[in-house]
Amino acid sequence: MENRYDRLPRAGDIERESGTETIYLSPKPVPTGVQPFSARQLHRYADDVILDFAISRGSFEFMARAGIGAVMFLLIFLFFTTGFGSWIRRDIEPFWSSWLDFFTSIAVWGFVGALAALYLCVFFFAIRQVSNQPPIRFNRQRREVVFVPKKGMPPRYVRWEEVIASVSTSKLITQYAVIPEFKLMIGLRETKNGDILWVSVPSGNFNQAIAEWEAIRVYMEDGPQALPIAQSDECEAGSVAYFHMCRNGYRAHHSLLRYVWGFVIIQFFSGWTIPCHLAAWINNRPKAGFSREVLDWSLPLLIKEQALPSDELIKESIKIRDGFSKGQNFLDYFKIKFGEV
Repeated sequence: MENRYDRLPRAGDIERESGTETIYLSPKPVPTGVQPFSARQLHRYADDVILDFAISRGSFEFMARAGIGAVMFLLIFLFFTTGFGSWIRRDIEPFWSSWLDFFTSIAVWGFVGALAALYLCVFFFAIRQVSNQPPIRFNRQRREVVFVPKKGMPPRYVRWEEVIASVSTSKLITQYAVIPEFKLMIGLRETKNGDILWVSVPSGNFNQAIAEWEAIRVYMEDGPQALPIAQSDECEAGSVAYFHMCRNGYRAHHSLLRYVWGFVIIQFFSGWTIPCHLAAWINNRPKAGFSREVLDWSLPLLIKEQALPSDELIKESIKIRDGFSKGQNFLDYFKIKFGEV
């Protein structure tokens, strides 16, 4: 039997390690059988030649909300802790004046201010990194992908059919709960030295991660008309409209008490719609442009100059679609193909 560790990954491979399961969707990006969907509104950044894939505003909204929530949680914790401490010492000092002196002390607010400043530095560093890094650009006429690790660095070109894509499922264990994590991982392999640069795209669930990749795949194989465009730009994840859509959905499916305690209070103390406005501001900031070399590479080609899919990809795509028509899913097809069932 072929040892998978002696070769590069291929579509259908599954890796399990340290509580993380990874399913490979490419190289050889065959259909996944999942309806294409993108939380990044890919149709806004695509034409008949190129598609730009960048971090969505939803990622920044989550970063901002997590930072505001962490600072507010600390303030609430200190508020009640200092109050409890003052109540214990009420026989020694007056309760209200002791609580006020304790809570407004320079040490307490200095600690909170230092934590907030640290998170702001991390947040603005992330903004700067994104602003200085051009998006990943997919060229469907050349059937190539270009990625510039950092502004000013030489571009890295990868053949479309050699792009590595996988979906990882893991569990984040905290003192409060076990939280599932899902990521779409896109790997761009440098042909000269074999190094792989990975781009991690957090997703809300397993199917969404696959659907994000499927949206890219159908663009490269079928063109921009295949991209999902049913969702309006206003309701992109991380926007104010998306926030209110989620709020209305939560309210419609839960009782008033659960809505207040499970949504309103949590979202209020994590900034309400402030993170959405911050994300919109970041999303509208000018991004780093591409070099003249990449811009020339992005120009349309004559029909006779355009690259065609490989015979291997065409044959495999036909076979997997036939498997879908028989009721198989992506994993079932490859289990049968690899002789695992």
